Amino acid sequence: MSRDFESEIVDMLRERELTVAFITRFLMERGFEVTRQKVERTLRRLINMGIVEAKIGNNGRKHYRLAR
Repeated sequence: MSRDFESEIVDMLRERELTVAFITRFLMERGFEVTRQKVERTLRRLINMGIVEAKIGNNGRKHYRLAR
């Protein structure tokens, strides 16, 4: 399940950069049982692997996108 969950996040981030709240919401709509904390933990792991990068947006929230 974790692999499918990670690949869904990467697919969503291919389209545009998103915050944790939107990633969690879209995963819930796609039928995954996830919490914000689980999404954040997965995003930290993807950042450490170099797949995703984070930046602070104008509203002070972290926005995640695929690493270039």
